[in-house]
Amino acid sequence: MTMHEKIEAMLEKVQKAPRYTGGEMNTTLKPWDEAALHFAFCFPDTYEVAMSHLGMKILYHGINSQPDMLCERVCMPWVDMMELMQQEDVPLFSLENRRALNEFDVVGFTLQYEMSYTNILAMLKLGGIALKREERGEEAPIIVAGGPCAFNPEPLADFIDAFMVGDGEEQILELNRIIRDGRKEGASRLTILKRLCGVQGVYVPALYDVTYHADGTIASMKPNCPEAPEKVLKAIIKDLDETYYPTEIPVPYTEIIHDRIMLEIMRGCTRGCRFCQAGMLYRPVRERSLERLVDLAVSLENATGYEDISLSSLSSGDYTCLAELIRELIRRLKEKRVSISLPSLRLDSVLKESLEETQKERKTSLTFAPEAGTQRLRDVINKGVTEEDLIEKVRDAFAGGWSSVKLYFMMGLPTETYEDLDGIADLARKVTAEYFAIPKAQRAKGLRVTCSASVFVPKPFTPFQWEPQDTQEIVKEKQKHLRDKLREVKGVNFNYHESDLSYLEACFARGDRRMGKVLLRAFEKGCMLDSWGEHFKYEAWREAFEETGIDPAFYAFRRREKDEIMPWDVIDCGVTKEFLWREKEKADRAATTKDCRKGCNGCGLQRFKGVCKFCG
Repeated sequence: MTMHEKIEAMLEKVQKAPRYTGGEMNTTLKPWDEAALHFAFCFPDTYEVAMSHLGMKILYHGINSQPDMLCERVCMPWVDMMELMQQEDVPLFSLENRRALNEFDVVGFTLQYEMSYTNILAMLKLGGIALKREERGEEAPIIVAGGPCAFNPEPLADFIDAFMVGDGEEQILELNRIIRDGRKEGASRLTILKRLCGVQGVYVPALYDVTYHADGTIASMKPNCPEAPEKVLKAIIKDLDETYYPTEIPVPYTEIIHDRIMLEIMRGCTRGCRFCQAGMLYRPVRERSLERLVDLAVSLENATGYEDISLSSLSSGDYTCLAELIRELIRRLKEKRVSISLPSLRLDSVLKESLEETQKERKTSLTFAPEAGTQRLRDVINKGVTEEDLIEKVRDAFAGGWSSVKLYFMMGLPTETYEDLDGIADLARKVTAEYFAIPKAQRAKGLRVTCSASVFVPKPFTPFQWEPQDTQEIVKEKQKHLRDKLREVKGVNFNYHESDLSYLEACFARGDRRMGKVLLRAFEKGCMLDSWGEHFKYEAWREAFEETGIDPAFYAFRRREKDEIMPWDVIDCGVTKEFLWREKEKADRAATTKDCRKGCNGCGLQRFKGVCKFCG
């Protein structure tokens, strides 16, 4: 049997065959032999998650828009498919041309969350590629990775040839051209990697040496060749209107996590929440114009037939022309009854007019993120919103016909007390009271208030990167306390994350190169699909730490010193370490910092002329 025939036979035996068939509407199938550069875009999670990711859609179509480049999608298979592939000796393959992963010139992974790292090793192994970069031959694909977790590349430094940090639309094309030209002229793998250092935002771990103090902290991290810069500055797209954005996206044959059009209205955030990594990494704020967004929305709706458009950004309510945009989208798409979703709403956004516009179509759940239960703790994290903000917006939502509200909180934030946890229950009680304050005949039926409390994970490039995470024992005590408090509030559901997973996330979020040994050992012990509860093997992870002699508490529960060299200090995200430390000191005093839109706070972007419009 040919590989194609084997795959077709396997599709009859797996749970969800559409995960592996390809051929969806709006996908690109290019002749393999006519492409000079073959790029495999790998999402280290299942198809349903991968196809919900906006970044993949942008880069997939962006690469394929180049005449001599081909990009195909590869997703993490589910366990049933993995078993069949191993039985039938079928390597991990792309969805378009069904080519084995090791046939591509470039294999690129997107790093969206730390607990997908074992999936990367699984996909490399299934694809016939050596796991460690130092063991790959000259003809092996060059393995690259980007996304938010690439801003601390070190835990994956043993396995990834080159990391891409920052905005990827232009960066990835330049990287591909260098690899294409290098392969064409027969340049060595090392020569190509050195050339990649000339691309803004590309970090090549083999070109840097790391030494450690006796206490385990980093003593130095320096380039070992002239091509590698001392610091790698992230790639920055200055004008979102000018950069590539697809006018058609693949439409899956099966249900996915976010089955809708995702329209990125802006990138970056000016608020400065101290726990929020994305708010620091994706500065400065850049908005797409109203006209460009309307054109994109109309084109995407025509190409897909989707009936829901999600206005995507870190804080959709901060978009300058939000109400006008919603009005125009509803006017242009009125006959098709397209609904508009508003995710990531801040409590203090000017929201009422926008809500009144979206209620003309189908209503979905509204999501708010108070993050903390008391004003003191919201000031510590610089959330910049009040209880009155929440109550006012929820009142508007319930009066406008909504009955479903989601409230996101974090527990374990620096300086948190049990009084702060009690404040979460008090807020939930006040939200439900607003619903019942509306006369029964006038309010929508079926109140649903969901309180979700994730475990705080200190992240690189935030003012809390120096802070310890709560131990698992403390987290479990706090979760029980809050669960008991919320049981007393009618109409409220409580969701919370398992502390074991957040503990490992903290280890990798702030890990150094030594975490690569733990990752490899855990994978060898069967760890993969860690974000899926039924496959999470915490005991195997514990054994992996013990067998490699690495203490996880060193990464998760240890407070860092001000001048300690961080594993990610080789990366320049635009925001300076000095600014982050000043913000940490203000957090200790529960002092707030103003929104950048009200004046520059000196985060470091002012170093780059013309990048941030708020720097003056």
